[in-house]
Amino acid sequence: MRPLTLSCTKIGIVAVLEIVVLAMVAAFLGLRLYSVLGRRAEQEEESVPQRFEADGKPAGIRPAAMPTPVAQTRPAELEGVMPAVERGLREIAAADSSFNLGQFLDGARGAYRMILEAFWKGDRDTLRELCDDDVYAGFIAAIDAREQAGETMENKLIRVEETRVHSASLDGRTARIAMLFVADIAAVTRDKDGTVIAGSLDDAIESRDVWTFSRNVAARDPNWVLDETDEG
Repeated sequence: MRPLTLSCTKIGIVAVLEIVVLAMVAAFLGLRLYSVLGRRAEQEEESVPQRFEADGKPAGIRPAAMPTPVAQTRPAELEGVMPAVERGLREIAAADSSFNLGQFLDGARGAYRMILEAFWKGDRDTLRELCDDDVYAGFIAAIDAREQAGETMENKLIRVEETRVHSASLDGRTARIAMLFVADIAAVTRDKDGTVIAGSLDDAIESRDVWTFSRNVAARDPNWVLDETDEG
């Protein structure tokens, strides 16, 4: 019986050795497979940012965006305007390459405040600069009548609630844009003795004005002037 026991023991040892060898081979193949696939995956991950590179520039640097033609843009300022108004604005932009709607709106808001305050104070020089002949003449006539009566105005523009393009057109070389201004104004008129004869600084009233600004698009002067006033 002893020889049989020894033989079984040898067989068991051989089997264990075979299992160990197979495990080592599997581990070796696993390491080789990981080394190949791992490097390939890293190379693929590293190549992704290169899709956004341009002209050999390092990742993260973007080439400057090309300007989009006016006809293909829709500025935020155009949201909500009527198609006829948008068409007029685009005709103006096509005739005047320097026209910028955002800059015009900012300038119109500023002009609205400056003209109102100049009229209230009787500032003829500012009105002459910002108004055309007809509108200027109307303001001056009102100022003259007020001064002859010995009256003064202490109006104050509290806030501008809304500014919106009301209409826009190009008539030959003359561009005209009408703006609707909705504002809260505190109005006070005093007589020659300083007594309040109309209005109150404590009670602001809503004012709705449609002012039309014009400019010759062929002129070198980039400034717009007020050429018409109306109630909104």
